Amino acid sequence: MTTLERVHLVGIGGAGMSGIARILLDRGMAVSGSDAKDSSTLRTLRAQGAQVAIGQAAGNLDQLEGGPTAVVVSTAIKPDNPELVEARARGLAVLHRSEALAALMADHRVACVIGTHGKTSTTSMLTVALQHCRLDPSFAIGGDLNESGANAHHGVGGIFVAEADESDGSFLAFSPSVAVVTNVEADHLDHHGTVEAYNAVFESFLDRITDDGVLVACADDPGSAALALLAENRGLRVRRYGRAATDVTLTAYEPVDGGGVARILLDGAEVEVRVAVPGEHMALNALGALIAGLELEAPLEGLLEGIAGFGGVRRRFEFKGRAGGVRVYDDYAHHPTEVAAQLRAARPAAHGGKLVVIFQPHLYSRTRLFAAEFGAALGLADEVVVLDVYGAREQPEPGVTSHLIVDAIPLPAERVRFESSFERVPALVADLAQEGDLVLTMGAGDVTMLGPELIAELDRRVRV
Repeated sequence: MTTLERVHLVGIGGAGMSGIARILLDRGMAVSGSDAKDSSTLRTLRAQGAQVAIGQAAGNLDQLEGGPTAVVVSTAIKPDNPELVEARARGLAVLHRSEALAALMADHRVACVIGTHGKTSTTSMLTVALQHCRLDPSFAIGGDLNESGANAHHGVGGIFVAEADESDGSFLAFSPSVAVVTNVEADHLDHHGTVEAYNAVFESFLDRITDDGVLVACADDPGSAALALLAENRGLRVRRYGRAATDVTLTAYEPVDGGGVARILLDGAEVEVRVAVPGEHMALNALGALIAGLELEAPLEGLLEGIAGFGGVRRRFEFKGRAGGVRVYDDYAHHPTEVAAQLRAARPAAHGGKLVVIFQPHLYSRTRLFAAEFGAALGLADEVVVLDVYGAREQPEPGVTSHLIVDAIPLPAERVRFESSFERVPALVADLAQEGDLVLTMGAGDVTMLGPELIAELDRRVRV
């Protein structure tokens, strides 16, 4: 791994890049990086020994003595980025984030989780379950585990668990022996262009699974089921899970105490799987993690105990606090299927109170393509507040606004509101929410900031 002896990461504070930095540091490599603004993630990396600059400039490549042997970038880094330009001028090795992660996987037995939804939760469940079995896997996940607060770790158990990103096709850099596909549903068309191209990258991923490997597929999702059939036709071993599966069959699911209990048939035996996070979709994720763990030769009892103790992932129905008898949660859901699944899971958790959602659409292209589907999903709530579109990497599109979603929500007009001002949202929702209600901030942008502000506003009203 001489190329990664001294590494500079452009955009080191991002979820994927910071994980790579953590593993490199754990392995004793010299790490530097840069990002647009400071953050708790950067402060943690500095404490681990990374040299991190705020702002991006060619001179940032000189933070390490001797300079970097490799520069790592993500798809988000533009060709004219000054650090990338300088790296190429110096003739340095420039690696995509996925290539760097693939290099870190060398000499490990690799398990990857792919899919449009549920990747982070499934990868996290598998990681925690393996940790419970004392196998100490290395891992790289797109979210922070509640147990450790980390998104990556260098383990000594010889297993590497990774969330594999299909958004730009970069997961084709990996070669797992165990792959879990949770679902395949159109998304990221801003990059792939068409549904056919998006599906094709999953089909190409099948060729990356080792010859003696296995695909673990959710039989209840049409896209995943189709991928599993294709894998079998290519001679790959497949194990299926779900209500429609014969390998591992979900026979019943019951919400229990903020989580749920799944009953399954596993190799002809009845098994109870307890999950501490709510929703049947999370139970399905747990089954994918369970089978992957078994394929990695972990003991069934230990895996079940680990899944039962899984405390969730940051921003996946994460409890933020309570004030005035109102509970506030935060969730990363930003695709209609994710929104609908999480609202169905949140309904029992509301215990008869109103379900109030603050939703922030993510990307103009996704809003344009799925406005009607978002509207239908948000109709599962009792009160909905929709914010402006969070553009992220995209520029605004003429005629594409949050009103496309607002107009598609099948609730009475008085129960659906558009609010363009962040500052007004806490007071607005505090007016709507009553004791016993559940409020959920939802989206992949900065809507997550509103939870603590709403709690503070509710608390202020209690004290007045």
